[in-house]
Formats: sequence, C-alpha cells, structure tokens
Amino acid sequence: MPDNAPRAIASALLHWYDRNARDLPWRARPGANAPDPYRVWLSEVMLQQTQVASVIPYFDKFTARWPSVEALAAAEDADLMAAWAGLGYYARARNLLACAREVARRGGFPDSESGLRELPGVGGYTAAAIAAIAFGRRAVVVDANVERVVARLFAVEEVLPGARARIYALTDSVTPDLRSGDFAQAMMDLGSGICTARSPRCLLCPLREHCAGFARGAPERFPVKPAKPAKPRRHGTMFWLEREGQVLLVRRPGKGLLGGMRALPTGPWADSPPGLDGAPAPAAWRLLDERVGHGFTHFNLDVGLAAATIPSHAGAAVAGEWWPIADLESAGLPTVFAKAARTFRRRLCAD
Repeated sequence: MPDNAPRAIASALLHWYDRNARDLPWRARPGANAPDPYRVWLSEVMLQQTQVASVIPYFDKFTARWPSVEALAAAEDADLMAAWAGLGYYARARNLLACAREVARRGGFPDSESGLRELPGVGGYTAAAIAAIAFGRRAVVVDANVERVVARLFAVEEVLPGARARIYALTDSVTPDLRSGDFAQAMMDLGSGICTARSPRCLLCPLREHCAGFARGAPERFPVKPAKPAKPRRHGTMFWLEREGQVLLVRRPGKGLLGGMRALPTGPWADSPPGLDGAPAPAAWRLLDERVGHGFTHFNLDVGLAAATIPSHAGAAVAGEWWPIADLESAGLPTVFAKAARTFRRRLCAD
C-alpha cells in the first residue's frame, strides 16, 4: 500500500460521510459540535449485539423518560429493567444503571479513553467510541462493522478471533488525528449499508480503489471466520398460574441470565424436559400441546407450557406478585417470557 494510502482512505471516507451520514437520534451532523456524552454512551450500550432499527425506539423512550445521566442514575432498578425488556443481554441494563450512578457521583463522564474504561460496564470498544465521538479524542474504534470493512480493505487472511489484534492495528493505521469520531461513525455506516456481510455493494463504495478484497474479486471471504459449533439445546417448563384475571409473576435472581427481571415462574432448564418440576404451587396443572423456542447466546431453549387456575383465597400463600392479565404488557417481561405469555393467552382464550 502506498505511503499516502492511509491519508487517502480517511479523506475519501470522510468526504463520503459528509454527504451520506445516517440521521440517528444520538448523533451530531458531520463536522458539527460533539454530541452529548450521555446520549453517545447510552446508544453504544444499547447497540451492543442489537441492530440500529431495534435500538431507536428504546433510545427515544429512555431519553424521554431519563433525559440526563443524573435522571437515569436516580431510576429504580425495577423501572429500568422493565423499560429495557425486549432489548436482550440484560447484564447491559444492570451495568447501565451502575455506570450512570458512578458518572453522577463523579459529576460527569471522563473525557479520556482510559478514564472511561474505569466506569462499570465500559469496555475497550465503548470507551474508544465515547472518547472519539463525544469528546473528539483520537481513538481506534473497532466494532463488527469496522472489523469487516478493515478485514476486506487489507484482505486479512488470519482467522477470527485471532485476527483482531492485526485488524485493530490496521484500523489504527488509517484513523486520522482529526475527526476520528466522524471517521469511526463513517466506518460503521459503510459497514452497515455498503460493505455488508452478504452481497456488499462494492460499486458504491468510496474505498473500492483501495480495497484488496475487491481487487481479489472476493470481498465476501473476509473476515475469515471459524466454523460455528452447534449450540446445545436445553429444556424447561413455564407456568401460567391464574386467579381472578391475574397471573403469577416472579422476580428472577439478581445475578445470572435475565437477572432481576419479572418473569413467569419456571422450573429448571435442563438437558431433558423437566415436566412439572419447579411448579410454583400445588394445582391441577395441565401441560399444553404447544412449545416455545428461544435462542440465547450460548444455547437454544425449548420450553413446555403448563397452566392452572386457583381460587383467590389460595393465592395468598404463593410467593410472587399477581399481575393483571389485561395489563401484562406493562410488566416488562423478557422476550422469551413475553413470547410464552402470548402463547398462553391465545391458547387459554381459545379453550
């Protein structure tokens, strides 16, 4: 690559970004004053493992309800977890609240990458993104989109995840000293809209003439990924215990999968179907002839559904909270439990 290639890459990409930047609610326009660090941080946490289209309505809802980091720091844990329901990866929500409280205690966000990394739940990528985008610091920002663009730009043959150190160094080599925040967002936009995982739109790419992957006629080869192992399958049962228009909900343990969230009662998640093991109360349980599936990061879950009704006087001894079925959407159930609840309601109404 010629000596001036890094400068030419940055210049071409920023010129393209100035004309084609996505209009996103947490962004400032190209070349404008830096955006509010709170909005940048919140968006980056929400965007981890989640598509932009899914994040926007959550971001709008959060910033309307909690317009500053101080307001978010004062939020009740249960309110935040309920508002997060449906975004997944719920440890992010717990870290979000812990980080907001620490930032409020400090009187604001640190403005350096190293200072940001000291905050709860802020890793290397997030710290670099906030430092560059919100504070104008030169930082090397590598998310999945940037990783793909750079791997193709330099035709990186090493297999992920081992290739990540080299991809980081290559990203560093093309990141400009000025406008590194715009450069990072331009890379993200390029990867999201043009240098896509499948069927990249190379003829529209501002970096085509610099791209080794394009020159080889096979940009889709990069980044090189290892074969994915099959996910294990686990089994469980979710319980719908009803009394006088209410259904029993429980609070999951604070640590662990979906920690701190409201949920339907569930027995153990095991290698084989557990049947009625873990039922929340003695009742005439009926197993429905329908199941619910859900994919988590490390396993797939196959859930059986069991329903029962008890008289109102029997509910006092049952641990949990009784929630109006007509208002169940406001409980903030995680996706897998919300999916099961919809199936219960459809089946029980039909019966």
